[in-house]
Amino acid sequence: MTVNVPVRRRRQGPSPLEGERIRRLSRSQVEDLRRELGDLYAETAGGDPSAWNQDRVRFLRRLAVDVRRPGFALLVAESAVLQGSAGAESAGAAEIPGRWEVGVLTGCAYGFPVRADGPWWRGLDGYLPRDLLRLAAAGRLFVISGLVVHSQVRTQDPGREWNLARRLQRRLLADRTAGLTGRPAVLGVTLVDRGDTGTLQALRSWGWRSVTTDPDDPAPALGPCRALVFGP
Repeated sequence: MTVNVPVRRRRQGPSPLEGERIRRLSRSQVEDLRRELGDLYAETAGGDPSAWNQDRVRFLRRLAVDVRRPGFALLVAESAVLQGSAGAESAGAAEIPGRWEVGVLTGCAYGFPVRADGPWWRGLDGYLPRDLLRLAAAGRLFVISGLVVHSQVRTQDPGREWNLARRLQRRLLADRTAGLTGRPAVLGVTLVDRGDTGTLQALRSWGWRSVTTDPDDPAPALGPCRALVFGP
């Protein structure tokens, strides 16, 4: 999974209590907002400013691959900001013509359903026990491959239900569930590099848990990643 876990905070983002609006983008809207999505990733990555463009390019390349997958879904979180003519802040916004509200991207999350009859994402089948592979056959396994949020979403009340990362994760799975006949519960799954302790800690604080195996089920081969799941 692509998760931004910066070592330091680069700029103050909106409080999670503000309740950013979450909406789904179509593939064409994702293409239209490529620049903004790339900027969001680079701004929240927390790396060296000299690597800003490299971070942005790598993220957009990964996104370009995922967006072509069947069932791809991407959500953005937006915080409303009032804009208008200079000096408008000193008076009520409603009293000044030309004031308008714009949505500022504060986060995004995206993924796609695992298809039992299609190619496996990063060798996912090598990390999952049989019971989870059966969920894929029923369309109930959904890869969350990217989650981009500001650093305070990780550090400020990650266990609260209004935490933005949790809201984005839940909404992706809820949208997938709503599209299935009978609306069975959908499980989120992702892979994280074993050495990426920052991402592992962030995901676990947002409710992700390591995949467990049945003693009678051959354990998946030990690989360079860890499999985590989110949901029921």
